[in-house]
Parts: sequence; C-alpha cells; structure tokens
Amino acid sequence: MSKRVAISPEEAADRLAVRELIEAYAHCADRRDAKGQMALFTADTHFVVYMDAKDPKPSQELHSREALAPVFDNLNQYAATMHFIGQSTIFSLSGDRATGEAYCIAHHLTVNGEKRRMMVAYLRYLDAFVKIDGAWLFSERLLYVDWLEERGIS
Repeated sequence: MSKRVAISPEEAADRLAVRELIEAYAHCADRRDAKGQMALFTADTHFVVYMDAKDPKPSQELHSREALAPVFDNLNQYAATMHFIGQSTIFSLSGDRATGEAYCIAHHLTVNGEKRRMMVAYLRYLDAFVKIDGAWLFSERLLYVDWLEERGIS
C-alpha cells in the first residue's frame, strides 16, 4: 500500500483541475466539440500520435492549437464514440506546471447501412500541463496506441 501524504488545499484543487481537464478532452471528443477540445490546449501546444506505441517514430506531430482541428474533425467519420478514462497519474506538480499519464479505452462506432462495426483503441497519454490565468491546459500531449481491436456488432 502506498504511503499517504498530506497535500495543501491548493495542490488538491490543482490535481482535481488536471483530472477535469483530461475528462473534458474525452467529453468534447464524444460530443464532437472540436472548438471546445482545441481550447483545452495552449496556442503553441505540441501534440504527437504514435499509432504503434512500440515505434519511437511518431505517426503524426503537430505544433499548434490550430493544427489540431483536422485531428479532432477526423472523429466525424464515426457514428458515435465513447472514451472511457481510466487511471490518471500526476508525476510532478510544481506551481503552474505538471506532468502525468492517463489511460483511455476509446470506442468508435461505424454504421454503413445495416452493417455496424466497432473499433476499440487502447490508449495512453503522456501529458505536460501548464496553468495559465488560473486554468490548466495541455501544453504537450503524446498519444500512444497500445493496440486496436475491431469487431462487428449487432
């Protein structure tokens, strides 16, 4: 069992705000709120996708909030998505900076006439956060796809 450590009310509030930021990302994705999702990032954000978590070469690398628009718009190809956020760990939190990791299982439903398919992505995010004007934002988000599962559904 881990040792319990007392933290200040300010740190507790920051930790909660970071968790809410992670959850807001998933909520915006599932609601197709690309503008809301983009607003969770700094203007000069760094967003990197590794479609194969074991490959050190990224599949996609973006360097601004505006560059995220087509990535988030890509979700519109699905009839529905549902992102389940699992454990999230804050590695470091000091003042207005933090780092952490979050796990996610992302369900993507495709409907083509009577044919329905589900793609499930098992993801990890390594994140860097910054607090600007009292609000926590992603300054860097590295998305690692550990594996994908595809299946037909009724």
